[in-house]
Amino acid sequence: MGLEMESPKEQSSYTVEQLVAVNPFNPEILPDLENYVNEQVTSQTYSLDSNLCLLRLYQFEPERMNTHVVARILIKALMAMPTPDFSLCLFLIPERVQMEEQFKALIVLSHYLETGRFQQFWDEAAKNRHFLESVPGFEEAIQSICNFQDLFLPRLLNMDGASLDKFIEHQVANSGWILEKENGSIVLPQNEFNHPELKKNAGENVPLEHIARIFPILG
Repeated sequence: MGLEMESPKEQSSYTVEQLVAVNPFNPEILPDLENYVNEQVTSQTYSLDSNLCLLRLYQFEPERMNTHVVARILIKALMAMPTPDFSLCLFLIPERVQMEEQFKALIVLSHYLETGRFQQFWDEAAKNRHFLESVPGFEEAIQSICNFQDLFLPRLLNMDGASLDKFIEHQVANSGWILEKENGSIVLPQNEFNHPELKKNAGENVPLEHIARIFPILG
């Protein structure tokens, strides 16, 4: 006996989270999920599971995709960094949609956050303020990400107060650290540990005569 679909009346008795848990592939819940995205924006809450469910339903119902809602999902995911939510959501969005200007801007912003390039992030965000500000709490959420180092660096170095400030000043003067005045973030110079490059394979430098000696052995 097959699974029976709930009637709209029965579905209305469920919360959105329950609808996602009970029947996540039912296209009839799509409007509920879209409304829930807007509710997350106005109430400044967040539900990754319901947003992923909506993006999966859009894959089956591409003609019903609302790009305004999709953009809001990505902005909320961006605000949840350093979790991988943004990448999880982006994976479910068709490439043709990702090529739209607002989505390209969000992808760039995500890259800047992931790589700690906070000044470039804020510069890019300023260019796209018209749609980023449609999601309340965006700036505050990102500032908390940028200020994470304010909690992390003192614990990492076992320093605080004047001793930490003196250490940072020394690194800025002598080691190439950059202290960004606008948000207090620190940019470290590139090195082999934080900016790895592909190294040549040792086999590329093997002399030709050595290779020639191998062939008789293989034969």
